[in-house]
Amino acid sequence: MLRRTTWLSAAATLLAVLCAAPAGAADGPWQKVGDDTLSGVSGLAYEGRTEDGSGVHALVVHDNKRSGRPRLSRITHREESEDVSPLAWVGAEPVDLEAIEAVPGMPGEYVALASTGIVYRLRVSGDTATVVYYAPLPGIGEGDDFESFALVSQNGRLAALWADRGAGAARPATVYAAPLTFAPWGQPQFGSVTRRPYRAPYPTEDGTRHVSDLSVTGSGRIIVSSAADAGDDGPFDSAVSDAGRVTVSAAGTVRVTLTASARLLATFPQYKVEAVECLPGADGTLLGTDDENLGGYVRTQSFCGA
Repeated sequence: MLRRTTWLSAAATLLAVLCAAPAGAADGPWQKVGDDTLSGVSGLAYEGRTEDGSGVHALVVHDNKRSGRPRLSRITHREESEDVSPLAWVGAEPVDLEAIEAVPGMPGEYVALASTGIVYRLRVSGDTATVVYYAPLPGIGEGDDFESFALVSQNGRLAALWADRGAGAARPATVYAAPLTFAPWGQPQFGSVTRRPYRAPYPTEDGTRHVSDLSVTGSGRIIVSSAADAGDDGPFDSAVSDAGRVTVSAAGTVRVTLTASARLLATFPQYKVEAVECLPGADGTLLGTDDENLGGYVRTQSFCGA
C-alpha cells in the first residue's frame, strides 16, 4: 500500500508539471539562416509580406565587430524555406549590432541598436541601408549591455523601450522607456526616461540574459525573450515570456508595468533566442537565434495576440 501511494503521488506530481508546461514549446520547426558566428540573428524587424502573402520579409542585424563583416541582411521567411541576402551598409560602421526596429508610419525607416547603447537611424532602399544619424541612448547605466529595442505607437505618440540584458541572479535586467521624436535632420530625441527591473522566469543559469530582446503587441503587451549560453559551442537555452504592458498617453506620457511574475510562454532548449518580433495584424511572432558557431535559425509562433 505504501509503495502504491508513493507511485500515485509521483504520478500526480509529474502530471501537474506537464499540465503547467508553457504552450507552444514544441510548435513548428526551426529553419536555418546562417552557418557560423558571422550569420547569427541578433535582432529582427518586420519589413512586409511577400506578394503572395505566404511569407514575410524581415531585416536581420548581425553582431559582428570587425570592419567589413556583414551588419545587416534581409530574410524572406516562408513555412518551408528561407531566402537570405546581405544589404550594403553606407555610413558609420557599427560594432556589435543587437536589435533593429521599423519606425511606425515611416516606410523604409529603421532604428538599430549596438550593445554599447548607440542607436543608428537608418533608411533602407532596395539592398542598401544608409545611416541618417547616430547617437547614444539617454540614461545609460554603469555596466549596461543592450540587446533589445522596440518602438510603440499609441494615441498619435511614439515611445521607445530597450533593456540592459542583465546577468544571472546578481544582475536583473533593467527595462528603459522614453517618449521619442525625430528632428527634421533625423536625430532621435528621447524624453524623460523611466526604469524597471526585470528577472526572467526561465532560464535560471548563471549569466542568464534576462532580456535578450523584446517586442510590443498592438495592445501594448511586452513580449520578452531570455537566453543563456555556456560558450560559442553551447549548450544554449532560452524562453519567451509575457512580461507586462506599456501605454503611451495622448500627452506622450509613457507608462511601463511589469508583472511581479512574468508568464512563461515557451522554452527553447538548445537554442539561444536573441530576436523576437511581433508581426502586425496577427498573433504571429517571428523568432531568431544567434547560436554562435552553430549559426542562426528562425521560426514563427503565436505569442502576440491580444
